Amino acid sequence: MLTPTKSNDGNSAARQAFYDEIATQNLAPLWERLKGLVTPEPRPKTQAFGWKYAPLRASLLKAGTLLTTDEAERRVLIIENPGLVGQSRITNSLFGGLQLLMPGEKAASHRHVAGALRFIMEGDCAYTAVDGERTMMRTGDFVTTPSWTWHDHGNVGEDSVIWLDGLDMHMVNLFEASFQEHYPEPEFPLLRADNDSESRYGGALLPEGDKITSPNSPLLNYRYDRARDALAAMAKNAPDPTHGFKLRYVNPQTGGPPMPTISAAIQLLPKGFATAEYRSTDATIFVCTEGEGRTQIGDFEFAWARKDIFVAPSWAPVRHFAGPESVLFSYSDRAAQEHLGIWREKRDRQNS
Repeated sequence: MLTPTKSNDGNSAARQAFYDEIATQNLAPLWERLKGLVTPEPRPKTQAFGWKYAPLRASLLKAGTLLTTDEAERRVLIIENPGLVGQSRITNSLFGGLQLLMPGEKAASHRHVAGALRFIMEGDCAYTAVDGERTMMRTGDFVTTPSWTWHDHGNVGEDSVIWLDGLDMHMVNLFEASFQEHYPEPEFPLLRADNDSESRYGGALLPEGDKITSPNSPLLNYRYDRARDALAAMAKNAPDPTHGFKLRYVNPQTGGPPMPTISAAIQLLPKGFATAEYRSTDATIFVCTEGEGRTQIGDFEFAWARKDIFVAPSWAPVRHFAGPESVLFSYSDRAAQEHLGIWREKRDRQNS
């Protein structure tokens, strides 16, 4: 029977020689790496950070003068987290970027395994077409593009349109399962009336005989005005100490998240309201859609106003402070974590 040796300088040298030996067999000692692999709490590489919209917009418009959508395929500026430089990540699992369509421009049809969302930052004259259904997008709308669906975009107005892209491509790439395909024509043919899914699923009703054929929501466009009206109705009641008044976007067929990997939410913070401290394991991207205020994320503080973007890392303590009445849109990988059974949250005990 082999007997483990006690640690001393001689044994340390022997162990290192052993580690060098097994490295030639592509092996490594778990006991030397375990603390870094199974941590007591999350150790996110994502950093708390915020981006003011005005300089982002100026840079994006400048990009619009330098190359066309044909040259770029998608004219997007990546919003890159400073803790993940060079990796095209806004959080460790998600992509974030601002996309621009100038007046009259179109972005050709393609599809990919990565699922995408669009949150419209400005402009009311662009459309997204998904698998033959077109929806016009307005400021504040939350639009989904499910995995492996043909999609193209177009701006039919006289003003530029900008939206925030959020994709789960880094989850797809983790599994090394990425595919992409370009449609042979610039646009996928229209197969349904414009906003068909909205007429079927947008009123909290389901068509008789409706069947679930995808884990993605059949509703492509979640209108901001509907969400805003719902928040206003909620605000007649007392606010939740941790979230104010918060609504999660759902798949109308299942009540689950609109995408199997990405969750999205919208919340109203009353005038002068300060939330209790909150932690969750999903690193979250926020966009201010109305009002102004500030958010404390651990030792980081960001003063935000309309259209500014900021990120809270996994398990970081978060508190929002509203000036006037304010609204925040957010998205995260909570859906994927919940499906895997690993999502966790922690509220301030005094307010739980």
